[in-house]
Amino acid sequence: MTQSLPTRDTIVDFIEGIFLRRGAESYLGEAVSMAQHMLQAAACAERDGAPTTMVAAALLHDLGHYTNEIPDDVLMEGTNNYHEEAGANFLARFFPAEVVEPIRQHVATKRYLCAVDPAYFQRLSDASVYTLELQGGPMSEAEVAAFRTNPYLEACVRVRHWDDEGKDPERAHPPFSHYRPLLASLVTS
Repeated sequence: MTQSLPTRDTIVDFIEGIFLRRGAESYLGEAVSMAQHMLQAAACAERDGAPTTMVAAALLHDLGHYTNEIPDDVLMEGTNNYHEEAGANFLARFFPAEVVEPIRQHVATKRYLCAVDPAYFQRLSDASVYTLELQGGPMSEAEVAAFRTNPYLEACVRVRHWDDEGKDPERAHPPFSHYRPLLASLVTS
């Protein structure tokens, strides 16, 4: 049975369905499931008093693992699945740029932070170090200079840090239902 494409009225239900159906899947060698990871990242954003757009970006930053035609496990086989671009392109139809652009840039932000902050690399999980190489490694000086002009740079960095924090199997987090009103309030008309 083919699922119908979401509309502005059904997008939150559609996303919740993904979390419920596929959220228990493993997260690329991490000790948490995909749903735990994204929910923990959102909980970290809430804890830090982030604006709703950034909480939503933290919650949805890895949704592209479910919208891309390349299976998730290919990352562990040495192929980049470009989940950040797939997720951002899908979500751009429903959410404002303040939600979508940190999602689109969360992999580039990892590359950026590895280039500008040597201590950042030391905090990456083994799986994140592995995927960093597939994603292009630390940025070059020219890439860093260009990335610094990104109007969403601060939001991207904050979402990236919450992404990195959301990998603790012991960390409590609210269920997806906690975020439904927040997401619904951000759907563009």
